[in-house]
Amino acid sequence: MRLATWNVNSIRSRIDRLEAWLTRHEIDVLALQESKAKDEQFPYERLRAAGYEVAHHGFNQWNGVAILSRIGLADVQVGFAGAPAWGDPAVVEARAIGATVGEGDAAVRLWSVYVPNGRQLEDPHMDYKIAWLEGLLREAQGWAADGTPVALCGDWNIAPFDEDVWSMEFYADKSHVSPRERAAFHAFLDGGFSDVVRPHAPGPKVYTYWDYQQLRFQKGRGMRIDFVLGSPSFAARVAGAAIDREERKGAGASDHAPVVVQLEPPA
Repeated sequence: MRLATWNVNSIRSRIDRLEAWLTRHEIDVLALQESKAKDEQFPYERLRAAGYEVAHHGFNQWNGVAILSRIGLADVQVGFAGAPAWGDPAVVEARAIGATVGEGDAAVRLWSVYVPNGRQLEDPHMDYKIAWLEGLLREAQGWAADGTPVALCGDWNIAPFDEDVWSMEFYADKSHVSPRERAAFHAFLDGGFSDVVRPHAPGPKVYTYWDYQQLRFQKGRGMRIDFVLGSPSFAARVAGAAIDREERKGAGASDHAPVVVQLEPPA
């Protein structure tokens, strides 16, 4: 099974690139974030024509998550219990969707997650971000408790180590690298999940996101904020992983690169 996660930064703007990339890399399952589309705006038919079953969760031009699978898609769950609300009026945003992909002993419980940004350190959105992560961790540990292979795939909006940003000096007093955010991320690692990509794509200077401004990509000024965190039974099946930096190049690229993981069948 070849699965991937990608913050596509508007599915309607990048559907042509997405279709070509799925075919070129023979992706079986994709966790997609930031679709920026309502459910009725999502290009279901084009992706179904390409051989994928599709589950999407989106309310408006912000956020939005999806799972695409050509090896089965079952037991779709939109959001997770205990997810905090945000805004006025308060709503539970379209930031998480889960499904079982694959079949039989090879099946995986996969989640596409788009963690809140946090904005600034003292912004109420930061409290929302931390509460959202705490709620996700509680639920994820329950999903994996019986040994089910669980993968939490997506844009985490956190760079958990200093080597995951191009300049710690630049990010001083900014979000994504604060002790509070990093502690929330490391709680997943301490709680039984592992970063299954880093061993196959070690840093430093290995990033998944580059801002469009100030030629950040061309200057190598990126951040590593997109991850696949796997439960022990999922991590045991990982045979390889890579970040497709090439897909960040060219006109019409997302500001994030896809992250790809190769799974072996269960022993």
